[in-house]
Amino acid sequence: MADRDYSKYQKKVISRFYDNREQMDEQKLAELVTNLFLATGKKRANFWVTAREAMERMEVPQSRIDHIVTSDDPALLAEVVKDIQTGKIVKKPAK
Repeated sequence: MADRDYSKYQKKVISRFYDNREQMDEQKLAELVTNLFLATGKKRANFWVTAREAMERMEVPQSRIDHIVTSDDPALLAEVVKDIQTGKIVKKPAK
């Protein structure tokens, strides 16, 4: 993708997005727990892909991600959300 010249406003919006990415991923995982309990079929598979991507960005250990996704159990994803909220999973420092 070509380099772009962003306006000052656009740069602030992009910066705020990445500053809050961690909180957005945490919220997204919490919402995915509910969606996974209710979804079936292809939609459920897509939710798991999204959950995997969010957990990878949040640096959840890969072995745990693989176990959760393979088990197809939303309760295990709920435990990850709980661990993130209580600080048991160390979040990466902001750059």
